Amino acid sequence: SVSRAIKPFAEPGRPPDWFSQKHCASQYSELLETTETPKRKRGEKGEVVETVEDVIVRKLTAERVEELKKMIKETQEKYRQLKKDAELIQAGHMDNRLEELCNEIMMWV
Repeated sequence: SVSRAIKPFAEPGRPPDWFSQKHCASQYSELLETTETPKRKRGEKGEVVETVEDVIVRKLTAERVEELKKMIKETQEKYRQLKKDAELIQAGHMDNRLEELCNEIMMWV
């Protein structure tokens, strides 16, 4: 059920069997093996103890946040460059490169 639920969020280029139950189970097992088990503390009853799953979620969340921050930064840099290019084009400073720029744009589309 998890494999079907996360399939819409797939990154492009993943093989067709990436979301199979077997593959998901093997990746989860690998995560469990590579994650340090949190040390249990003696304390009051009812105290919340961090589980291995909690550690995995925290780790993967932090990794994803860093990936998203990097993507945002790259997108912002690309936007600034495109805005700068647009201003130069409007000012007439890039008339000699217009055909080259059009070809670049056509490659993106």
